[in-house]
Amino acid sequence: MKPVFTIISALLLAVIATVNSCPPSDRAALLAFRAALHEPYLGIFDSWTGTDCCHNWYGVSCDSESHRVADINLRGESEDPIFERAHRTGYMTGFISPEICKLTRLSSITIADWKGITGEIPKCISTLSFLRILDLVGNKISGEIPYDIGKLNRLTVLNIADNQISGRIPASLTSLSSLMHLDLRNNKISGPIPRRIGRLGMLSRALLSGNQISGPIPGSISRIYRLADLDLSMNKISGSIPASLGKMAVLATLNLDCNKISGTIPPTLLTSSIGNLNLSRNGLAGKIPDVFGPRSYFTVIDLSYNKLSGSIPRTLTAAFYIGHLDVSYNHLCGRIPAGAPFDHLEASSFSHNHCLCGKPLRAC
Repeated sequence: MKPVFTIISALLLAVIATVNSCPPSDRAALLAFRAALHEPYLGIFDSWTGTDCCHNWYGVSCDSESHRVADINLRGESEDPIFERAHRTGYMTGFISPEICKLTRLSSITIADWKGITGEIPKCISTLSFLRILDLVGNKISGEIPYDIGKLNRLTVLNIADNQISGRIPASLTSLSSLMHLDLRNNKISGPIPRRIGRLGMLSRALLSGNQISGPIPGSISRIYRLADLDLSMNKISGSIPASLGKMAVLATLNLDCNKISGTIPPTLLTSSIGNLNLSRNGLAGKIPDVFGPRSYFTVIDLSYNKLSGSIPRTLTAAFYIGHLDVSYNHLCGRIPAGAPFDHLEASSFSHNHCLCGKPLRAC
C-alpha cells in the first residue's frame, strides 16, 4: 500500500501546485514582455524561470485567490539588496511589449527609472480594466498618451514624468474619475489643458510642469475640491489667473512660474489656503493686493520677474508668517516696510525695481 499512497500523495501535491501557480497564459505573456527588454547589469530577470510565475519571480505578484498576475513592480532605483550588491542604479533598454496587455488582471504596472527604455506606451493599455497604478517615470518613452486612456475607470495613479511623451493631453483623461495623482512633468506635451479637467473630482496632485502646454488655465480646475498641489510651471500657458483658484479649500501649493500669464494677481490667492505660491517669470502687471493679515501663512511667495508696479503692501507686516518673499525684477517703488518679515530678507529679494528703498536696500 505504501507505494500506492506515495503515488497518490505525489499526484495530489502536483495538482495543488498546479492550482496555486499562475496560468500558462500569464507566464507566456510575462516571458514575451521580458523578451522586449534588456537589463545587462543586475540580473533582474534571472529569477524568471520555472512554471510558476507567482512565486519568486522578481517584481511579480499574483492575486491570492485567482492566482492571476496582479502587479509588475520593476524599479531602477531601489533599496532592494540586488541594487546594494551591485553598488549601482538600474539601466534597462528595449520597449514595453503590447504582450503585457494579455495580463488582463493587472492592478499595477511600475516600470520606473530605468533611463533607457524607449518605444511608446502600448495603446492596448486602456483595455486593462483592473489597472489602478501606471507608473513609467524616468525612461525615454515617446509617442502620445493613449487617446482612450479614460476607459481606465479604476486608475488612481498616472505617472509618466521624465520621458519624451509628446502630443496633447487626451480629452478622455478627464473621465478618470478615480484618479488621485497625475504626474506628466518633463515631457514634450503640447496643446491646451482639457477644458473639462474639473471632472477629476478625486485628484489631489496635478503636476504638469516642464512641457509645452499652451492656452489658458481652465476655470473648472477650481471644482477639484481635493486638489492640494497644482504645478503648471515651465510651460507656455497664457491668459489670466482664475480668481476661483484662491477659493479652493485645500490647495496648498500653486506653481505657475515660467509661463506667459498676464493680467493682475487675484486677491483671493493671497487670502487662501495656499502656502507655497510661485508666480515668477510671467507678465503679471498692476499692484500687489494689500490683503494680508494675521491668518496669512506663506513658506514662499515668489513674484519676481513680472511687471508689477506700486508699493509693497504694508499689510505684509501683519502676516502670521512669511518665510521667503521675492519681488525682484518688477517696477515697484516706495519704502520697504519695517519689521517682520522684511527684517530677515536679503537685498536680492527686492533688487532691480524702479525706486524701492529702505532696509535691506539703500536708505530712502
